[in-house]
Order: sequence, then C-alpha cells, then structure tokens
Amino acid sequence: MSKFLDVKNLSVKFNTEDGVVHAVDNLSFSVERGKTLGIVGESGSGKSVTSLAIMGLHKGSRAEVTGEIWLDGQEINQLAEKDIRKLRGKKMAMIFQDALAALHPYYTVGNQIAEAYQVHNKVSKTEAKKHAIEMLDRVGIPEPQKRADDYPHQFSGGMRQRAMIAMSLSCDPTLLIADEPTTALDVTVQAQILELLRDLQKEFGTSIILITHDLGVVAETADDVLLMYAGKAVEYGNVRDVLKNPQHPYAWGLLTSIPRLTGDPDKKLAAIPGIPPSLISVPSGCAFHPRCSYVSTVGAACSATIPDLLLVTNTAHHLVRCHLDVKNREDIFKNQVVPKL
Repeated sequence: MSKFLDVKNLSVKFNTEDGVVHAVDNLSFSVERGKTLGIVGESGSGKSVTSLAIMGLHKGSRAEVTGEIWLDGQEINQLAEKDIRKLRGKKMAMIFQDALAALHPYYTVGNQIAEAYQVHNKVSKTEAKKHAIEMLDRVGIPEPQKRADDYPHQFSGGMRQRAMIAMSLSCDPTLLIADEPTTALDVTVQAQILELLRDLQKEFGTSIILITHDLGVVAETADDVLLMYAGKAVEYGNVRDVLKNPQHPYAWGLLTSIPRLTGDPDKKLAAIPGIPPSLISVPSGCAFHPRCSYVSTVGAACSATIPDLLLVTNTAHHLVRCHLDVKNREDIFKNQVVPKL
C-alpha cells in the first residue's frame, strides 16, 4: 500500500510570554490509502496541534511549524495559505471536536454544506443545495430536505456531528481527520458515528486520522495506532501489535486504567500517577520518567537522555521510545496484569 500522508520530523512551537511551548516535537508517521490511524494521548499531548498542522491551520498564527508533510506526493507544509486553502475540503477535511462551535450559528446547516461544495465545484446554488441534502441523507439525517433548512442549535449533538461529517465529505476528500468525533455523545450515538465513518471509508476509500482518548475506539476502528506523550511519539505500530503486546509504560498505564465489565466492582480504578508535564518546561530525558514506575530499573538514563524511537524485536512495524531493554519489558509485561483489548 502507498503512503497517502507521510509526516516527517514535524515540530510545532508557540512563542508565549511564559516561554516556548513545544507542542509537537520531531513527530513522524504515515497513513496509507483507505486505512485508519488512531492517535491517542492525554489532553495536552499534541494530538490536535498535529492535526491542525496537517490542515495548514497554524499559518498566520504565532506557531512555528517545521518538518515535512507529504500529501499524495506533494509537500504541503511549505505551501502558501492561498494554495493550501485549495486543498482543504477537496483533498483533506477535518471533523472538529465541538460541532456546535465549528458550525456557524447564523446560517442553516444546508447552506453551510452547500457553500463548502461550491468552493471547489462550479455549480449553481440550486445544485449545491441539492448536493447538501443528498449528503445529509447519506449520513443518516432523517427528513434531510426539511432539516437542511434548520440551524445548528436545532440539531442534537449526534445530529450536529453527522452534519459536520456531511460537510467534511461533501467534496469527497481523500484524507479525513476526525478530532474526538464522539466527545460528549452517549454510547449509542458514539457507536453510530463510528459505524458511519467506517461505512463512508469503504464507500469513498478515504484515509482517516482518528484522534481520541479512547483505546477501545482505536481497537475497533484503527489499522495503526500512535501513542503521544508530551508532543512525542512513545509507541507506534499496527493496532494489534500495540494493544496485544504494548511495550511502553505509558501504554501499560492507559490499558490498566480502562474499567472492565468483568472486573471487581469494589476494586479502585488504576490510574497513572502524577499529571502530564508542562510543554513549556518538558522534563529532561524521557518526558514520562517523573510518572514512570520503572525508573529504578533503568537508572539515571531516564532523566538524562531522550530515548530513541526504536523497532521492537521481531516486528515489521512496531516502534517504542523507552530505555527499558527488551528483557526488562518482557519480564515486566509478564508479571504485571496489563489487560489486552
């Protein structure tokens, strides 16, 4: 399979009054055509900043974006704002986390989808409106002809998210970035939205980047997974390899903290100790070391040296950034009760 999106050594910095925020630090990953990459991490790990960099939405801001972003063989990080604007909607699109904030409150949902379609297609307003109604129908909005004339506040949370997906897919983009598309939705609606994304991916052959906190969602929908911590990739690979045989203490912590139906109801939910670091003053060495339970196993290297992202033994595509050697990781994983998804 060919790499439709190939991100190389991406870094994003913000100059603030308090100092430089290292939001994304030397990040590399790729997405194949028709495949899904799940990006997972706590709030502040750099997930959304990465997606905005791919969309070129940092241009004109105080952000300093370096590295290469190759989209279908074209390097887009160096493009001017007017050129990358031509790619948005047509070649790549984004479903934002808060649909109510992303949709304009003064325009009907149908008009907003029609406008997005007209930007990239020379069609009349009537044709664009017809296409908007077809897209609302395709994403499962009941009575689409009637609901197209409603405003965002008249839609429920799940319906607004469906409308956002309709707008994002109105020009058949080949890359879709979904930033927490199921946030604040109930479990039933979450399942419907994820099923909708899977169906549309099959129909359009779209490559998807799914940004989420939920490893369960990643297990169900993604082909590859990238775990981010403090702006860096700490584990990256095929979703089965990473979730069945996790190699990083952060991954162990995330998996252990997930509640399970078969667990002891009286047992306290496990949590990763400490809090995520400030991206203005990232800890030296491995950024996770202040929260890691295995620093004593490694020693001073954890706080002194940033570990490289290295291939896990006997795997074709599974990388981990950790000072623990293979033997230590195997022993710890065997002895620890780390659940598998």
